Amino acid sequence: MSKKRLKVVVTRRLPEPVERRLSELFDVTLNTDDAPMSRDALVAAVKEADVLVPTLTDHIDAPLLAQAGENLRLVANFGAGVDHIDVATARQRGIHVSNTPGVVTEDTADMTMALILAVTRRIPEGLSEMQKGAWGGWSPMSHLGGRLGGRRLGILGMGRIGQAVARRAAAFGMPVEYHNRRRLRPEIEEELGATYRESLDQLVTRCDILSINCPHTPSTFHLMNARRLKLMKPDAVLVNTSRGEVVDENALTRMLRAGEIAGAGLDVFEHGSEINPRLRELSNVVLLPHMGSATVEGRMEMGERVLINIKTFDDGHRPPDLVVPAML
Repeated sequence: MSKKRLKVVVTRRLPEPVERRLSELFDVTLNTDDAPMSRDALVAAVKEADVLVPTLTDHIDAPLLAQAGENLRLVANFGAGVDHIDVATARQRGIHVSNTPGVVTEDTADMTMALILAVTRRIPEGLSEMQKGAWGGWSPMSHLGGRLGGRRLGILGMGRIGQAVARRAAAFGMPVEYHNRRRLRPEIEEELGATYRESLDQLVTRCDILSINCPHTPSTFHLMNARRLKLMKPDAVLVNTSRGEVVDENALTRMLRAGEIAGAGLDVFEHGSEINPRLRELSNVVLLPHMGSATVEGRMEMGERVLINIKTFDDGHRPPDLVVPAML
């Protein structure tokens, strides 16, 4: 007798080849509208599913997990970050959680460098001028930005993405310093040309550009608070492609408006899509709609990792990308 197929519920649209393969392997319910599921829809999903495939727009918290059916045994997240999932509660209820680590490393590092260039070379200002037909011709004193070579890059969070950013910065001739929960091994520091700063305050004070590449956890919430933001140089730039909650967005906005920080490049925001409207008014800020991992290749690789995690689980084995609370 053939084995019963797993009931898999997917909360958002995924690349078509991934959805097709999921449908071939499992009993799948897809979200064809590509809009975030309502809370009621998520409740219905966890009640019926053996496997839930959420994304960062879904809040898989303790109250939701308390309503899960007996069959829910795996939350196979489409994405690396799991701060939207109560992993500890899931584990207590016998529900495994997997993610897709490492897939977005290169894409996010690319976007970090793109934001650094966009802010320091004033690319959006030039683009806006050209699109409006307002360019009056070349002038030796117009559109002056700053050279990257020689600028000290501070990296907050030296995991996969932070290290990939450091490698790119080296090609631009940027000295790299970093702060991390744990210091890297000497051979990795040597390879990256990176200097460790045990004190985050010291790193923030020294750097010309600060790249935030750490996850959102209770210990990193508002890690860049008003006090630390005030330690930055007036001509420094802050770039965030990790999680918006790491930065006190209101404090950052006030300082940008006051000219106490030269500029910022933000791909993530403290309150998701609810962006501080005062940020949109500033010419020294580049805002992107969470595009850091948005490549065709990256999305396909994420989908393939989700497939592998579910198939391995269905075969009775530990998913290769199993998340445990100690990893957070």
